[in-house]
Amino acid sequence: MDYNSKIARNVASIPRSGIRDFFELVQGRDDVISLGVGEPDFVTPWHIREAAIYSLEKGQTTYTSNLGLLSLRKSIAKYVSNFFHVDYDPAKEVLVTVGVSEAIDIALRALINPGDEVIYHEPCYVSYSPSIVMAHGVAVPVVTTKEHGFSLKPEAVAAAITPKTRVIMLNFPTNPTGACASREDLEGIAKLAVEHDLIVMTDEIYSELRYDDSDPHISIATMPGMQERTILLHGFSKAFAMTGFRLGYACAPQPIIEAMMKIHQYSMLCASIMSQNAAIEALEHGTPSMLEMKRSYHQRRDFLVRRLNEIGLDCHLPGGAFYVFPDIRSTGLSSKEFAMKLLEAESVACVPGDAFGPSGEGFLRCCYATAFDDIRTATDKIERFVKSL
Repeated sequence: MDYNSKIARNVASIPRSGIRDFFELVQGRDDVISLGVGEPDFVTPWHIREAAIYSLEKGQTTYTSNLGLLSLRKSIAKYVSNFFHVDYDPAKEVLVTVGVSEAIDIALRALINPGDEVIYHEPCYVSYSPSIVMAHGVAVPVVTTKEHGFSLKPEAVAAAITPKTRVIMLNFPTNPTGACASREDLEGIAKLAVEHDLIVMTDEIYSELRYDDSDPHISIATMPGMQERTILLHGFSKAFAMTGFRLGYACAPQPIIEAMMKIHQYSMLCASIMSQNAAIEALEHGTPSMLEMKRSYHQRRDFLVRRLNEIGLDCHLPGGAFYVFPDIRSTGLSSKEFAMKLLEAESVACVPGDAFGPSGEGFLRCCYATAFDDIRTATDKIERFVKSL
């Protein structure tokens, strides 16, 4: 049988994740120091795990509302109001999803008609363009550069808008660069969204991990005229070290949440009730643990950026998340060549920058959500490797 002819064309055209392809090479090797997978090295705090265990012990093993437990949605609305300074009705404007990845998928499918264009910034998380394509949309990347700290400039967004543009996707702080958005840039993008009557999807999963307390995180949903046209996406994986709980949420006007819920109820139905109960505990009592993890990431970021620059790999100081994106072009190697040779020579795993789009070529993503001693050893190995070239 010709299986190629049986696969949907829009799915067949999507490449495999560059991150996962690279780390297939690392599987089963216990000699590798990984600065690759974007996952906290902290175990989920005990009190959050205990809430999941207690939920199971009490026999809470049923379905929940398609929207999620109302008690969790109330906790989410309270947290979003306090942290993001935007108010949502927990009964109608909050949807609990299976990770932020599902929220991105169903939001795009709820909004996009075939041929509609979606603007997003690049380098970006690997799922954005494929998610747009799987929703039968047209992915329109806007390149961000090291010279501008990988921030997204309103004038670049304006140049990409056409009559077919329907959505602008944002992710600040950004994976893979750690870039943050300034108030000025967000205000400019917000004005464009209002002027062209566009919806903005803003993935703010790293929002708690912003390191300059004098320049706190700002959501575009707080800008004039934006709450009515913004889908605020957030979750528990990064700030609360809950990747395996697979829990996220979307906050948006009720008609958009209703449309997303239709897709959610026919595919996922609902998120795990044990995870939802653990998430309530995280929102209500998890801030001290989150701040402790953030302090550790901050220390690791400063060390890693300093060492990479000492090695001669020019690296900007990212404002958030837990990634750095050093420029490796001075070595004369491509991103993939550098990553492969580094892995072979020194058993250090980093992700080639082109995994995050063509504009990531010439860069390397290094994740510092790993033990400080491992980061120290890895940078010594990277230095030895660069000197050997």
